[in-house]
Amino acid sequence: MSSIREKSESWDLLTIILVVILLTMGVVNLYSAAYNANHTSIFDISTLYGKQIMWIGIGLFFGIVISLIESEYIIKLTPIAFIVVTILLVLVLFTEPINGARSWLGIGAFGVQPSEFSKFTTSLMLAYVISQGSSRKMVSNQSLVSALLVVVFTMIMVLIQNDTGTFLVFTSFFFVMYREGITMDPIILFFLNNVLGYKFKQTWFGVHFIPVLFIITFFSIIILYFTDSIYIYSFLPGYEVPGWLILLFSITVLSLVIFVIIQQFVSERSKRKLRAVLFLLYFISIGFVGLVSYTYLNVLQVHQKDRIDLWLGKIQDQDGKDYNRNRALAAVGSGGFSGVGYQEALLSSPRSKHVPESETDFIFSVFSEEWGFLGSGTLVILFTILLIRIIMIAERQKSRFSRIYANSVAMILFYHFAINVGMNIGLIPVIGIPLPFFSYGGSAIMTFLVMIMILLKLDSQRKEFLE
Repeated sequence: MSSIREKSESWDLLTIILVVILLTMGVVNLYSAAYNANHTSIFDISTLYGKQIMWIGIGLFFGIVISLIESEYIIKLTPIAFIVVTILLVLVLFTEPINGARSWLGIGAFGVQPSEFSKFTTSLMLAYVISQGSSRKMVSNQSLVSALLVVVFTMIMVLIQNDTGTFLVFTSFFFVMYREGITMDPIILFFLNNVLGYKFKQTWFGVHFIPVLFIITFFSIIILYFTDSIYIYSFLPGYEVPGWLILLFSITVLSLVIFVIIQQFVSERSKRKLRAVLFLLYFISIGFVGLVSYTYLNVLQVHQKDRIDLWLGKIQDQDGKDYNRNRALAAVGSGGFSGVGYQEALLSSPRSKHVPESETDFIFSVFSEEWGFLGSGTLVILFTILLIRIIMIAERQKSRFSRIYANSVAMILFYHFAINVGMNIGLIPVIGIPLPFFSYGGSAIMTFLVMIMILLKLDSQRKEFLE
């Protein structure tokens, strides 16, 4: 009897309670957002809320199955699960596009989105390749390359499907790698020392690649803002100078100024390395400007460029191209401090059709209008507690595999929550990312539940094995 009690107590009760609360709030909120007077039963699978409950049931079923599998077998089955989902990612490329994206596989009257499943399989595979090929304190170069291949390959597959939202979520794995002490130095040093002939021992931007990622993001925003702008100068009559050319010219001038400073004020001993770093950064910057500009001007679809331009404030069209974001923001604001009441929403109500996609991407606007600042604040607090709890679970793991997986789950949930709420309040461009446990979607809700169940299972057996 005591062994049964110990096994039940090893499951993290707080995480289970938080997920149940969020699931309940999500279903209740979806019932309001997608309410159909002709189908009032919440279990009617002809409605969105009925289907959502069905998907939750399927997700819980898979979760129960997972709970019966020992952690060591979850680890052993990881490569198989990753390969299966990767095959689905390839198959989906041969389907007909839906809303401009090839992301869905039809199964009878239903459809699944393999890119959603790839979130937990990639989390598992990332944990697998890092933990299998590394010691407890060091990550081997082979593990680094394998981890990058797993993440980057899946990101490319998702990008080919034109699923930019999921592509963005996959950048969260770089934070997980950073937490594990992984650096990009082996790759950078190979290029600097073996290709260019220098003798660096380490580089700042290789070790601190996450701060570099933030710098790249900031630089990308600047490029996107200026790249399609046209400038006319009086000393160049008859010429229209594109913004991307101005950026290239500015980078070149700045690099020349820094080069002169190095030549004049730096000791001979340090000149060679600083010049190497300067030249490397210059060519990377030039190439990056060209890559971002070309992607923006020639690869992105019109609606994607419009969303970026609206977010950057380059164009204003509140009742046209910016209608979705503007209406969602209005619905959030109309909730006031305490909300208008359950099923009393006017702007985000399906009857008014004021907020498009109020059951999926803009589900938060429904919740905010009905429950106001108090409800929204409570939701933020609940998600914050859940994320903190998952991070605590990650940090108490003895297994590197379990720790990496738990941190991956935390980052994926954080990305989804932050980006979805950011879309609804106008801070982030509309890119189509569901709110965990709230937005309608079978593939998404099953993915979140399976992710959590795997996490709980690994944590429940954390004392039984040590890598």
